[in-house]
Amino acid sequence: MVGITLNKANAMRSRFMFPAFVLAALVGVSMPVLAAYPDKPIRLIVPSAPGGAPDVLMRALATQLSLQMGVPFVIDNKPGGSYVIGTMDLVRSPPDGYTLAYGNVVSLATNRALLSSIPYDVDKDLTLISNAVRVVNMMVVSNSLPVRNVPELIAYAKKNPGKLAYASDGNGTTAHLGVELFKSMTGTYMLHVPYRAATSAITDLIGGGIQLMMVNTPVAAPQAQAGRVRALGMSSNQRLAAFPDIPTIAESGVPGFEVVAWGGVIGPANMPKELVARLNAEIRTALANPVLRERFKSLGADTDPSTPEEFRELSRRETLKWAKVVKFSGAKID
Repeated sequence: MVGITLNKANAMRSRFMFPAFVLAALVGVSMPVLAAYPDKPIRLIVPSAPGGAPDVLMRALATQLSLQMGVPFVIDNKPGGSYVIGTMDLVRSPPDGYTLAYGNVVSLATNRALLSSIPYDVDKDLTLISNAVRVVNMMVVSNSLPVRNVPELIAYAKKNPGKLAYASDGNGTTAHLGVELFKSMTGTYMLHVPYRAATSAITDLIGGGIQLMMVNTPVAAPQAQAGRVRALGMSSNQRLAAFPDIPTIAESGVPGFEVVAWGGVIGPANMPKELVARLNAEIRTALANPVLRERFKSLGADTDPSTPEEFRELSRRETLKWAKVVKFSGAKID
């Protein structure tokens, strides 16, 4: 009787147990492949132009990840379309961990409020792995503009409505919406000139073709320190240790003003949880590295790791915040 019972049990168990290779196929990545990951270069899509803050910061992170994981990280710049072009490249990629991308306040939050239609769904088409960086903006003006501080800028703008032009590194970026928020809070009016890249915009600012930018500190700070542009204020709620002499915009007559850019690493939908956990751990380790932290700090940025769940909640919270700013300011994609 015992032998018969065991044979029946084995037969039943064989009916309901999948071979290892079948089970692995069902979850999308084979167990041996997951155990060996990574065994080839990883492509990291940056949906903005070379030389901008996202590019500079992600290259620094990619260098550290490459050292940790033993494979090259290849940066693939895909600028244009308010981050849509690069993000859609990721959406169409296999969820095997060999194609990742930079996702930020634009692609994961402001696009939902600014674009009449968006070809991807953040919640359905993307895997949010970890936030990585927190960056504040620096307000800088052309040296030819006769203002030395934020109050003087406000007074000048009010006397010359529509005669000042400000640049951004694209529609929906904090360089765009930050100035729109500033305009709405100060009762001023300036023309928006969107560029494909922050480097091109700041070149025109230096030349006097435009008068103002409120752009990520890693882009603005070197130009301000070299005296090519004039720094008026920071978009943070307190002064940065790296730039103690530059006041915040909030303390310069615009109380409550704060704009913070953020971004991290994302993947296509349906990435296996084990793979997401592995990448999240690697990113956290990289961001804790003293050399990388110092590099970020020198660029005016802070490391800001998160769990996948915290990253998704950040995206949802910022979506609501910027939707209100867009409605309040009347900002448009132009």
